[in-house]
Parts: sequence; structure tokens; C-alpha cells
Amino acid sequence: MHTQTNNSSTKRSMIKSALLPLFLSFLVLCHGCVAYRHQQQQHQWQGQHQQQHRFRGQRECQLQDFSALEPSTRIESEGGVTEYWEENNQQLNCAGVAVIRHVIEPKGLLLPSYTNAPKLTYFVQGRGFTGVVFPGCPETYQSFQQSKGKGGSRRYEDFHQKIRNFHQGDVIAYPTGVAHWWYNDGDTPVVAVTVIDTSNNANQLDQNLRKFQLAGNQENQQENTSQQKSTNNIFSGFDTETLAEAFGVSTKTARKLQGHDDDRGEIVLVNDGLQVIRPPRSQEQREEEEEKQQQQSRDNGLEEAFCNMRLRENIEDPYRADVYSFKGGRLSRLNSQNLPILHHLQLSAEMGVLNKNSILTPHWNMNAHAVVYVTRGSARCQIVEENGRLVFDDELSEGQLLVVPQNFVVLTQAGNEGFRWISFKTSDNARRSSLSGRNSIMRAMPEEVLMNSYQMSREEARNLKYNQEQMEVFSSRSRSKRQSSS
Repeated sequence: MHTQTNNSSTKRSMIKSALLPLFLSFLVLCHGCVAYRHQQQQHQWQGQHQQQHRFRGQRECQLQDFSALEPSTRIESEGGVTEYWEENNQQLNCAGVAVIRHVIEPKGLLLPSYTNAPKLTYFVQGRGFTGVVFPGCPETYQSFQQSKGKGGSRRYEDFHQKIRNFHQGDVIAYPTGVAHWWYNDGDTPVVAVTVIDTSNNANQLDQNLRKFQLAGNQENQQENTSQQKSTNNIFSGFDTETLAEAFGVSTKTARKLQGHDDDRGEIVLVNDGLQVIRPPRSQEQREEEEEKQQQQSRDNGLEEAFCNMRLRENIEDPYRADVYSFKGGRLSRLNSQNLPILHHLQLSAEMGVLNKNSILTPHWNMNAHAVVYVTRGSARCQIVEENGRLVFDDELSEGQLLVVPQNFVVLTQAGNEGFRWISFKTSDNARRSSLSGRNSIMRAMPEEVLMNSYQMSREEARNLKYNQEQMEVFSSRSRSKRQSSS
């Protein structure tokens, strides 16, 4: 009897020992699920809070006239040109953004600066590299330089943060207040368009664009006026001797920091070329692919990935198109799903190509304003507001800008040379609702609803639902096929 009791106790102990690891694993799994769910809810709440804050701080969109916008200010520098769109324009005020276009000549260096709001830059043409300086992050790149002095050849070391290549079709995200610079190492000018989201909750100053130059100075010339405004770098306002002491340098060096005698502007030429250590483009592409795979397998917060976050994505490659029609064209979308930093910036982008006479489905942006910049060709664009009034009906051509407010319906048809554009949107996951084609709201409605809504026959309702089989980008059809019998 005593032996049986001991055996039973031993068995119970063995069962408990076997179940304990399983129980602990279950607790860890539950904890991980709860933590992940909490993190997802927190990210969702943060996104909603950021959008609510953005709209509360925004002026009302009291738009009377829509027009295709051209830059109003042109600033020439030694190594290129900077152009600004008028900040007080009603359309840009409605969207809460500012827009800049840079043209950087070969061997041109856009001097370091930072802005009071997050921004997205699209590189229309050219190639080069950029430095983005995150405070508190290590200098992971090391370079060497040879110099001949009195004692013979000497080698100097330079440590700096990561250098990123860019080329045509790239979009680069820049968080608020992060210093950065660009350099053109190609043979053709770099053309870059930047949208700054001044209504973003990360900007706690005002809705005016504030660009803080870390080097250089410039004279702002307003077109069609004689008004000039000097803009100096941030060091120019400090006392020279105090500035020298703060950096531990001579007053001569401090005066160079202040740049009072520097008349080259904000884009300067580097005659011998900019010598920095950076990886070959092929190696950088491999590293970015690895980063994408790692991001897909985990959900890093901004704090965890701050120093190594991915800032760049190319959206011009046809093989990454989200919507593709052989005859019609294609759409490529960039949002927080494929570039996670956009979740924190609350911005996204879309690149579109329409072939000759093709149509982009009539649609509205459900949760974002769209700032459309034409990169090539032309198109007829029509915009309708909530009461059915046509507020814009004109041609958009290369280099022009148009704002499409949230929920306004837009219809676009390419011209004879086709149409290419980049659209910057004020949400990290912008969504659109299409009126025609597959996955449209018309196709999703019952025939009887369409018949009674538009006083049409069942055959007409079916044609309305099913005649357009393409998705979002429609190839051109002859007018005779589109006409219906009277």
C-alpha cells in the first residue's frame, strides 16, 4: 500500500514537471499576443489621434477657384535653382502643405538644412546621394583621406552617419527636424519635388514653412516684384566669440560657420567632386532587401528602429506596380505598409502612368488630400465638389501642380503624349473609392438600386455595372463604342 502511494506521488510529480514548461510557454504566448494586440491598438490610436490633431489645427477649405499651379518664387544658387509654390494659395492652405522644387546641377551640393514639418521628396530625374543625420545615432561609416604635408604623406580619418544613394523614381521620407543634404554625382541635373506637411501634428510652430539652413545664405527674389528677402543660416545670429568657444575653434572658423561673406546660395558646386565613403549601389540594394524582409517579420517601433530605419523606396519600377493595364497604364502606391516610417509621418505617395488617351477611373480620396505634380505629358482633369459643381476643368502639363481635396471627385484623361504624375497624400494609408470598373461602388450595388436611383432599365443597370472590366486604369476606347442609343 505504501509503495502504491509513492508511485502515485511520483507520477503526479512527473506530470506536473512535464506540464510546467507547457504552462510557462502558454503564459509567454498569451503575454506576447496581448502585447502585440496592445501595440497594434496603440499604433491605430496614434494614427487616429494624429489625423484628428491635424484636422483640428487646420483652416477651413473655403475654395472658390481651382487652377493648375506654377512656382511663384525662384532662387538661383551657384549650383542650381530652388523654386517655391505660393504658401498662401487657397489650394495649398486647404491641404496644409508647402511645395518646393530643386534643380541641382552635376557636382552640386544642396547644403544641410532641416524643416519644421515632415516631408516626402520624389526624384523626377537624375541620381546622387544624401546624408540624413539622426541625433544620438552612431557614425557607422568611416573614410580615409591622404594629405601631403611637411612631414610627408598623412592619412586622416572621418566618421559619419549612413550615406544613402538615390536615383530617378525614388521617394525619400524626412522626419521633422532631421538635418539632411543632397549631392548630384551624375552627369545630368537632379530634379526633385518635395511636399512638406506643415499641418502635421509634429509641427508645433505654425502652418508656415520654416526652413532652417545650417550653411550658406541666399537672396529670395519674388517673381514679378522687386522685393528681396535675405535668408542666412542659423549660425549667423550668434555672437562669434561665444560660437567659437562652443565649438572649440578659432573665431576665423566661427565666422566661416556664419557664412556672412558666402554668396553661393544654398546649392554650391564641389569642383573636385564630393569624396565620401558609401556602399556600391548593388550592395545597398541587397541591404535594403534584407531590411524589408526583417520588417515583414517583426513590428518595430520608432524607438527600436530609429537609427536604422528605411527611408527610401523606388516607385517607378513597372514590376512593383499595384495596378497594371497593358494598354491603359499603371499605378504604384507607397504607404506605411511597404515603407513603415510613413506611419509616423502620416504621409504617403502614388505614382501613376497613363498611356495615350487612357483614363484614370473617376474616384475620390476617402481619408486624405492629394497634391498632384505632373512629371511628364499632359491630361485633362475635372474635379467636382459636394454639390455637383465643376470646380476645375483644364489641362495639366509637365511641371504643374494641382490639389485635390479629400472627397472631391476627380476624373483624368491623358493627352496624346500620355501622362505621368506623382501624388503626395496626407495620410499614411490613403484610400480611394472608385466609381467605375472592377471593385467600384457601382459594381458593388444591386441592380435594383441602380435602376431606381437613375431611372434606368435593367439592361442599362447591368451595362453600367459590368461593361467596364478594367481596374482603375482604363485604356482608350472608340467614341462609337461608348455611345448608347437614344
